Amino acid sequence: MFKASPTTTTIIRISGNLKKTNPVYKSVFIDNVGRNHRLKLKETVQTWLNVALNDPIARILAENSQLTKTQLETLLIDVLAENLSGKSLNYDEKARLRLTKAKLSRGAFNRTLKQSKENVIKSIYTVVLLGYLGVFESTTLDPYLEIANKLKEYVEAHEEAHGEPKELQNRLEVMEIIREEIETSLKQLSNPSERHV
Repeated sequence: MFKASPTTTTIIRISGNLKKTNPVYKSVFIDNVGRNHRLKLKETVQTWLNVALNDPIARILAENSQLTKTQLETLLIDVLAENLSGKSLNYDEKARLRLTKAKLSRGAFNRTLKQSKENVIKSIYTVVLLGYLGVFESTTLDPYLEIANKLKEYVEAHEEAHGEPKELQNRLEVMEIIREEIETSLKQLSNPSERHV
């Protein structure tokens, strides 16, 4: 984007060309670049959130988790937005990344984030408690363990989805089969009348 030099002149890149700006325009230009960067970051994060939250597998998992959609969105922003932006973000900046059109305060973002973290911790403690009490030794949890393994397989297949067109096509077909199996299994496991736990 731009590089501020230690001198009073700023060197910028516009349409692939390097240009110098006078010191008078330096602060205006930096402000505009910052605003453009924020808009691009918001667009990037919100696009990623929409894709992630509308993924069929993620949607089924989210519907059956202890997190509301808002809590999940807030937690994802808190955990992943800095990776997407490549820099540390404060909570005001993170609040602006939410998918809602309404302006969200830092306090509201932080309350939702706190609730989501508490729900995640409670879910982890539930799993630990069940393990401690020996419930995981029961075969009734086998379908959940199988789906966890299929999810791992699916993620690994996504990570390895590259190569020659024919090889890539084969991997995409395998991934589609795995995705359909996962969706079917998750829907069955989420139906209370079919649960065995």
